[in-house]
Amino acid sequence: MTTKEEYEYTPVAGTEESETTFNVTNGEVTIQSNKMTSESAEPTNRKFLVTLDTMFDQVYFSALSGNLLSFVTGTAIAWSSPTLPKLNDTDVGNIPFGRRIDSDENSWIGSLMPLGAIFGPFLFGFLADKLGRKVTLMSLAVPYIVSFLTLAFAEVVGLFYFARVLTGLAVGGVFTVFPMYIGEIAEDKNRGTLGSVMNIFITSGLLFSYCVGPYVSIMAFNIILAVIPCVYLVLFFLLAPESPHYHVSRDNHEAASKSLEKIRAPGTKTDAELADIKLSIEKSKEGSIGDLFASRGLVKALTISVLLVVLQQLSGINVVLFYAQPIFQASGSSLDSEVASIIIGVVQFLTSFVTPMLVERLGRKILLYFSAIGMLIAEVPLGLYFYMLNNGDDVEAISWLPVVSLMVYIITYNCGFGPLPWAMMGELFPANVKSVASSLTATCCWVIGFLITKFFTSIADAMGMGPLFWLFAGFCGVAFFFTLVFVIETKGKNLQEIQDILES
Repeated sequence: MTTKEEYEYTPVAGTEESETTFNVTNGEVTIQSNKMTSESAEPTNRKFLVTLDTMFDQVYFSALSGNLLSFVTGTAIAWSSPTLPKLNDTDVGNIPFGRRIDSDENSWIGSLMPLGAIFGPFLFGFLADKLGRKVTLMSLAVPYIVSFLTLAFAEVVGLFYFARVLTGLAVGGVFTVFPMYIGEIAEDKNRGTLGSVMNIFITSGLLFSYCVGPYVSIMAFNIILAVIPCVYLVLFFLLAPESPHYHVSRDNHEAASKSLEKIRAPGTKTDAELADIKLSIEKSKEGSIGDLFASRGLVKALTISVLLVVLQQLSGINVVLFYAQPIFQASGSSLDSEVASIIIGVVQFLTSFVTPMLVERLGRKILLYFSAIGMLIAEVPLGLYFYMLNNGDDVEAISWLPVVSLMVYIITYNCGFGPLPWAMMGELFPANVKSVASSLTATCCWVIGFLITKFFTSIADAMGMGPLFWLFAGFCGVAFFFTLVFVIETKGKNLQEIQDILES
């Protein structure tokens, strides 16, 4: 990497003739002045080098390469939407088991991913503290590869169960460790943006599953999915450094300094930032779950973090993502369920760009308000449609309503309650308890996610799809008032300032 000193020189009195040559070779620009006269210097032949690493901030490359894992996570979350209809197909020749699955097997295959995700946060959160953020994030590719290959070649339902639990372990780990990593490598000015970009990659993964899954065999679909984490492993290994916070926590200050220099713009003075990291970590010892309840500020941080992700799940998002095709099939819409799912995926992907653009301008709370109200407005008419359908009313004139309602739901979800709970989780906790707090938060999220996806079909059969969506809408209202009363604004604040606000 070119150092700052190579660009600096001391001006002297004299004249410089304009005969200058420019040469571009291998990505370097050489500016060579052939004739120079001065009162105190001999003719010189000075070169100025401008390379790619002086033109781009490395932190963005690190975040983007790591977000390939978020893309894989998105494909895994949406996996059941195109796969479950295939396993329920009347043409058993396309089913690897040689028969259709029953309703109980259907619910287990759909819900075992969030069940595995309950345990992933503690396993990979522990590894993040012991082995480092980078090594742990790389290890998360392994369960994805194994699970997708298992799903590609399995011929018994039990192996599908195993693979989905293994997938869940990885998903839970990603939602725990990756926001932690981003929160530690980002600067105050871009932490919200980089944290929100995770949602863009997750939604692109969802869209990929919606677009590819319905149109290829189960085997081909899973083999394709297995290739992507292999690509991630190579890119993340080459482009991403270890978190400077982790190096400081292990008293490796030299490595921490090198890590900071790599992820900051060339010429940036990192001494003050490194001192802040040291101070933050030195003020606290390595924490445990008990330490989360040792101070008012940490209790408040945990409350905010846990309830944001719990309310995210209670808005019904995993029902929409996991069962998109079955929901459209149940709606009786004239639009093919596969096409409707793709439309929802496209909308989700496009709107995932909104939060990174607005989060540092408007702040977290404004976007969370908008998101909660928007989801509520979307789910009330959706519930009404299903209520009328179940009562035998003629809904042909409003057959478009499920697609429009879910589009509004996805748009407003992506503007706030999709990305921001995870981004804020990486901001609210000091370094000594960040791993255990992130693990506990993600576990609570996936416990609720498992319960909702496992019993969605049973509850919908018992109370009807309409009242169920009204229930989800009610929780969106709760989310609005919780944000209004309890959530703090973290826009533009460094991690120590956030802790001071929580303690006040």
